[in-house]
Amino acid sequence: MTAADYLRTVRDRDWERVDSGTLRLAMISLGWWTRERAIPAVGDSTFCETTVVVSGSREKATAVAAETPTVEAALTYEEFAAGEAVDEYDAVYVCTPNALHLPHAETAAERGKAILCEKPMEATRERAERLVDATEDVPLMVAYRMQTDPQVRRMRELLAGGAIGDPVAVHGSMSQQLLDVVSGDPDQWRLDPELAGYGATVADLGIYPINTARFVLDADPVSVTAQMHSADEAFRDVPDQHAAFTIRFDDGTYAACTASQHAAYAGHLRVIGTDGELLLDPVFLGETPQTLRLRVDGRTLDVDDGRRNILGDEMTEEFDYFADRVLRDAPIHPDGEHALVDMRALEAVYAAAETGDTVPVE
Repeated sequence: MTAADYLRTVRDRDWERVDSGTLRLAMISLGWWTRERAIPAVGDSTFCETTVVVSGSREKATAVAAETPTVEAALTYEEFAAGEAVDEYDAVYVCTPNALHLPHAETAAERGKAILCEKPMEATRERAERLVDATEDVPLMVAYRMQTDPQVRRMRELLAGGAIGDPVAVHGSMSQQLLDVVSGDPDQWRLDPELAGYGATVADLGIYPINTARFVLDADPVSVTAQMHSADEAFRDVPDQHAAFTIRFDDGTYAACTASQHAAYAGHLRVIGTDGELLLDPVFLGETPQTLRLRVDGRTLDVDDGRRNILGDEMTEEFDYFADRVLRDAPIHPDGEHALVDMRALEAVYAAAETGDTVPVE
């Protein structure tokens, strides 16, 4: 394949097999991400439709239903748990705070519904293990949207094809101004350990380079080291306003990652090999233009796939991939077992920061 031929395939859906059909979704929790990102992405999708919305606030559920023409029912959490409107949806998208994923996933599984659960899968490894056990009889996908991003998938293809030789090192970073994102609210759930879990930054942002590195390398973490601290009053209850950590993977590759909830809006992923390097920058936060750069033998190839709404596109790809798998009753990846590896890695990163030791991921 020539470079020109390859560039023409960058946005191809290499995973799509279903020809038609609609997966009806219940949106569980109506925070800003669900309202501003998920529901519009489903509206742009080929195989999905939002038919039920569920919130802790009846007023919010009713308002979102009124704004979304496809919605058939607006429910409270209690009504969802009681089984109301159960025939109006086929699957659920769970986007509550981390520590509330488990009860909603249990309810969906009891009703035989497929589940798309936001990451991290739960607040702690133990709760994530309970979630996987509870959903063993229904399709479960964890929402690592980078795995269906076209540029990330091309990065994985190039690595598997030996484009930069053998991978040696990964550099990954993700940062944002959390309090700006949540309109300056220091009481929001990511700063509450009972809802967020281990911390505010590695669990929320650092998980992106961890999982995306796993995906593009097709490798899993073996051990980690970490340092983290919180300086500002808003972060007093969490250990990781800022964090840096390293990972050793089972293929021999090493990763050095940083994450911060109080830094400029930025993200990148670089893989250095024996013969060259691949860089995706910006990545993780939906910034445009997103460029995949291959450097090898003194030459550089840049791939900008032309998207100007990358975050919306990533979400649409994720929902359509989920629908493709559920409608065809096909195996789903990333599934719960895959996500448990990340939960073990998160647990190890926070333990390494606390002890100063190299901690195995096990």
